[in-house]
Amino acid sequence: MATAPHTRRPDELTMEVVELIGDVVARFYEDYEEAAGEHALTGAQARLLSLLSLEPLPMRKLAQKLKCEPSNVTGIVDRLEARGLVERRSDPADRRVKVAAATEEGRRVARDLREGLRFAREPLAGLSEGERLALRDLLRRMLDVGPGA
Repeated sequence: MATAPHTRRPDELTMEVVELIGDVVARFYEDYEEAAGEHALTGAQARLLSLLSLEPLPMRKLAQKLKCEPSNVTGIVDRLEARGLVERRSDPADRRVKVAAATEEGRRVARDLREGLRFAREPLAGLSEGERLALRDLLRRMLDVGPGA
């Protein structure tokens, strides 16, 4: 019977960093849900709207980014479309494909959401520009994303 390969347990500092990252993520999502609620949006609706404020995306790509089923995305887009925040368009590259795009009002709401995130704004304001750059660069390195990405 083969034994499982021996895996080394993370050191205490690594575990503390992992816990802190978890706390940051939890606080971010809590703040995000609150900001979404101020616009009568669910967290999922706000996340989808934020994605679409950057660029129009096909439903399948939205589902991948939100890590949910395409049918869920359809329902979210339907509700945002009914509020005039999102519209469906034909993809200019392939007219058979429909993309969802934020309307001007949708982009305004997405901007208000970003600006309303106290957790993202307040603690980062206490860091110097150099510290924020270092934090950004470390996070990018952790995610294996190059500079300027």
